[in-house]
Amino acid sequence: MSTNKWFVMGVDLGSTTAKAAVVDQDGALCGADVVQMGAVSREAVARAIDGASIAAGVPREAIRRTVSTGYGRRLVPGADRTFTEITCHARGAAALRPGVRLVIDIGGQDSKAIIVDDDGLVERFAMNDRCASGTGRFFDVLARALEVDIEAVGDLALTGADGLEVSSMCATFAETEVISLLAQGQDKADIAASVHRAVAARTLALVAQVGRATPAVMTGGVAKNPAAIRCVSEALRHPIEVLDQPQIAGAYGAGLLARDEYRGARTAPTARDAATETKMASSSPGGRRHCASCDGVLDGNHVHAGGPVMLDLQRND
Repeated sequence: MSTNKWFVMGVDLGSTTAKAAVVDQDGALCGADVVQMGAVSREAVARAIDGASIAAGVPREAIRRTVSTGYGRRLVPGADRTFTEITCHARGAAALRPGVRLVIDIGGQDSKAIIVDDDGLVERFAMNDRCASGTGRFFDVLARALEVDIEAVGDLALTGADGLEVSSMCATFAETEVISLLAQGQDKADIAASVHRAVAARTLALVAQVGRATPAVMTGGVAKNPAAIRCVSEALRHPIEVLDQPQIAGAYGAGLLARDEYRGARTAPTARDAATETKMASSSPGGRRHCASCDGVLDGNHVHAGGPVMLDLQRND
């Protein structure tokens, strides 16, 4: 290793996974790791950071700067700065797929559609503002109701036929609906297929808020679900490209921002970063009330099963 070479790190702490990526001074991805977790966990973050460092062959003490992002980004130890996942997923996706124009991120807690420019900067974006339907949590609910592994639910859906409808906008109610369909003797594959089509329809509505664009990619763990990719592609009527490492797009983007800052290219947020922050904050001042049962935003379409809690929109610092 050259003594003149330096490295930075990006960490993306989501609601179900912790991701870390080591980036060198040229912006190359040197190593990354993804750690599954049951809830936001500092232990999972530490494991992801260690795993990325080992994969890159770079000791942690050689990391010059760390930027964190994601649902739990303020819990990342040693982070020098935070950025929204909107900014980081846009930047990371643009690096993983040069020329991308539309980034769809289906995360554990929410979904986002992002229009990206030539430099990987956010032009405009939209986030879902309803229930956990259309998110990774929705697929967890489906897998639990069908009693199949979450890794297998996409392949199961690919074998299902059209015809069934899952109409509920709430993940809790959707689980009840799925159980009802099973009680009627409906095939598990058909049910899985119908849920994937419902998620694709909700994704299409989200994309409609920012406008369709190509090339398009999907980031996050749901991008590893073949049925989700197919259904969203069919809903959009153009293909969603599959990234080699869709889960680390946010961490890689955070690493690229850390690299830019360390070399002096970014000492403060750009105007577009600030605009992204302003929009996220103004969309729901003080955080969003959401259902303690399904993690969905409370609205007039369902009654929450538990007391409302606040969802911090996580502003950049």
